[in-house]
Amino acid sequence: MKTKNHFFRKILAYFIILTSCLLVMIPIIWIVLASFSSGNSLYSEGGTLTKPSLIHYKELLSTTNFGLWYFNTFKIATINMILSVFLSMGSAYVFSRFRFKGRKLALSTTMIMQLFPSIMGMIAIYLLLQMIGLLDTHMGLILVYAGGQIPFNTWLVKGYLDSIPRSLDEAAKMDGARNITIFSKVIIPIAKPIITYLALTNFIAPWMDFMLPQLVLRSPHKKTLAIALYSMVAGQQNTEFTSFAAGAVMVALPITLLFVYLQKYIVVGLSSGASKS
Repeated sequence: MKTKNHFFRKILAYFIILTSCLLVMIPIIWIVLASFSSGNSLYSEGGTLTKPSLIHYKELLSTTNFGLWYFNTFKIATINMILSVFLSMGSAYVFSRFRFKGRKLALSTTMIMQLFPSIMGMIAIYLLLQMIGLLDTHMGLILVYAGGQIPFNTWLVKGYLDSIPRSLDEAAKMDGARNITIFSKVIIPIAKPIITYLALTNFIAPWMDFMLPQLVLRSPHKKTLAIALYSMVAGQQNTEFTSFAAGAVMVALPITLLFVYLQKYIVVGLSSGASKS
């Protein structure tokens, strides 16, 4: 009886896994096939497999500002990645290694801040950026990204740093090292997995985001890939869906390759960061 129940549980588990994979893969395959369609619609005559074509990729690169949109997105994602890693590592190191008045209150506050969805603060973000003159600027968007990611990143990195023995800090202090030296020469080399995870996730977030750029950016030459591709489709009433699909493939490809290459660091960073947080 137990063997039969175990067999059915295994069959159910595989069924759920395969169903989940299909639900994820079908839209991806659909978009990829659409990008190679010879017509302007996914349901154009001849289908997407019988007449594959690269015309939409060529048109996207030659007749639109795709290169400018790509550069804008890459610049925002890269600066946000650097700034977020710096702020998150610094704040996590302070909370992990130092004991000071108000520490527990600050940690509790950062945890509570994670409970509120970012959409709740969009009106406040818009008004604040308008007041300080950073509305419709890439720097304003970067500051919103970097500031909003600090609470979660701090808790995650703190859990990882807590797993690093304090004896290393004490040994370095006995040799005359200051806190900044310990942080840069001892902690940073050991924390490479979590730093890699932070860098990747904080790079991907602006790369794929639509809502915040749509709120902050107004000028056409400052658009990111997400809002530019969306506006291209929305303005044409979906008659250029295949061009949009080609753009989506070009946006997703580098992130996918980067994710596959760094996935071992992501697993280590997540598991170690969650162990004591």
